[in-house]
Amino acid sequence: MVGGRARARSPRELTDNPEAWPEQPSSDVAAEAVRLIARTLTAVLDDRGLSLRATAASSGVNRQAVADLLAGRSWPDVATVARLAHFTGTNLWPDSTNIDRKRTH
Repeated sequence: MVGGRARARSPRELTDNPEAWPEQPSSDVAAEAVRLIARTLTAVLDDRGLSLRATAASSGVNRQAVADLLAGRSWPDVATVARLAHFTGTNLWPDSTNIDRKRTH
C-alpha cells in the first residue's frame, strides 16, 4: 500500500476521539492535514447548501469519495483534493498543521 503501515488506519482513527471528527485534532501530521481539509470542505459545502450528489456531479469526484473524506474514513489523493478545490474555488490544503514536528508513526 502506498504510504505503508502509516495509512493502515483512517485519519479519524488517528485522533484521540474518532467520534469527534473533524473537530478532534490529531498528533499525526498527515491525519491532521486531512482533518483540516475535511473541516474546510464541510464549511464550504454547508455555506453554499451543496449536497454530496451536487458536489460529486460538478467536481468530477465520486460521491462516496467525498463522503469518505468528510467522515475521515479515507486518505484523499492529490487529484481528489485538487478537483474539490477547483470546484469550490477554495484553497483546501492547510497552510500549516501546527503540530509537533516529531514523527508520530
